[in-house]
Amino acid sequence: MKKIFFLFLFVVVFQYGWAQVPTTEKGKIIFYPAFKSSLIPSVDIAVWIPSNFQASKKYCVLYLQDGAALFDAKITWNQQEWGIDECVDSLIAADKIENVIVVGIYNSGNKRHASYFPQQPFEQLNKQNQAFILNAKRSKDQPLFNAPIYSDNYLKFITKELKPFIDKNYPTLKDPKHTAIGGSSMGGLISLYAICEYPKIFGAAMCLSTHWPGIFESEQNPFPNAYQQYLIKKLPNPNTHQIYFDYGTATLDAIYEPYQLHINEIMHQKGFSSSNFKCNKYEGAEHNEKAWKARLNDPILFLFKKPMQ
Repeated sequence: MKKIFFLFLFVVVFQYGWAQVPTTEKGKIIFYPAFKSSLIPSVDIAVWIPSNFQASKKYCVLYLQDGAALFDAKITWNQQEWGIDECVDSLIAADKIENVIVVGIYNSGNKRHASYFPQQPFEQLNKQNQAFILNAKRSKDQPLFNAPIYSDNYLKFITKELKPFIDKNYPTLKDPKHTAIGGSSMGGLISLYAICEYPKIFGAAMCLSTHWPGIFESEQNPFPNAYQQYLIKKLPNPNTHQIYFDYGTATLDAIYEPYQLHINEIMHQKGFSSSNFKCNKYEGAEHNEKAWKARLNDPILFLFKKPMQ
């Protein structure tokens, strides 16, 4: 009997991984392990509700990438976290922002890059440049992509499967004005792609330390230009959408400024201004959760600040 149990346990862990359930001191987390999807491999979902949660109220929703890194440093690979729960809860308690629910979408492990890499700009590349991207390495012996790029299906999962589930089971404000998406690094890249592809669902995007190169090679990399051309065509209406960017100047963030400044020019050309677009530079900030936690108040206030009475 013990052998059967451990064999079953091995199969479950091999297929789904250990369900890393986060804990929080502020608010409450409802955890959905291996959330079923017909579009992508199942992923864990952590829904955070604030301390003042009341079923009779209506809540904005913030969908965030890399859900395992958001709430609990004890379950992260580097013992760091965003602290999104403490940040949002304290701002709500201070009456500085609207009521917000956070939906943390765990990444798909070694398929993370394939699910976060913007698909349509990639598909606009010629075959040679596509091969250049797909052959990129994370390190000398480790490929960056462990699956074909499927970010379009990933966004369909969020919009067609996950969001309807959240809206059905939680008291949400369903319109784009009250629905935001965000992430850091590749999570920032896919979040900007999401607001461009689904402007009638997401009214705001927060993109921290956006990994503009897409891969870890700069020389002869065709992707940044392809993504910029895509944004020129597909950025949402600045009259109805908000977009937040930021970046540091240390470790991996040190390479982002030239890309970000070009993106900022495109944003201004497309009609975005200080009321609906912000980009912050943080001197000395590194590319990690500790750095993002330190400045998290800024994007949350920008996207969810209560209007003046």
